Amino acid sequence: MSNVIFLDVDGVLNSKFWDNDHQREISNGKYIDSEAVKLLGSLVKRTNAKIILHSGWRFWFDETMKPLRTEADFLANTMKEAGITIAGVTPDLTTEEIRKTRKFSLVKADEILLWLKDNPSANWVVLDDLELHNSEIEKHQVKTDAEVGLTTKDVEKAITILLGN
Repeated sequence: MSNVIFLDVDGVLNSKFWDNDHQREISNGKYIDSEAVKLLGSLVKRTNAKIILHSGWRFWFDETMKPLRTEADFLANTMKEAGITIAGVTPDLTTEEIRKTRKFSLVKADEILLWLKDNPSANWVVLDDLELHNSEIEKHQVKTDAEVGLTTKDVEKAITILLGN
C-alpha cells in the first residue's frame, strides 16, 4: 500500500491571484503556477506519495496519461520538471448535467471513495479548493484557498494527514 494524493488542479495549482498576473501565459494554454507545482513536488518527495488526478483536467489525458490538450501537456511537463508524474485518475461518475453545469463537487467524493475501494491505500489526502460534501473525505482534505492556491501551510497539513506527524 502506498500514500496517495488526490489532486484537483484549479484552485490548487493555479489561483485567482496567479491568474491576474499571468494573462499572457493563460492565453497560451499555460494555466499552471510553477511555484505551486514545486510545493506539490516537495509534498510528493517528503511523503513518497503518488498522484491521482481527480480534477476535471483528467479528461484532458488519454488512458495512458498522454496529454490531449495544450493545457494538459503544460501541466504534465511542469510536473515532470518538479519530479512528479500522474499515476492515474479517479473514475468518472459525472453526468451530462454535471458536466454542463461544471458542478463536479457533487460526485468528486464518490469518485475518490470508489478509487480507494478498488485501490486500498495506507494513507491518503485530498487537495481541492471545493467543499466535497462527505465527512470521510473531509477528514482527509486540505481545502486550498482558490484565491491563492497551494501554500506551504497546505503542504505541511497534507504531510500531517499522510504521515500522521
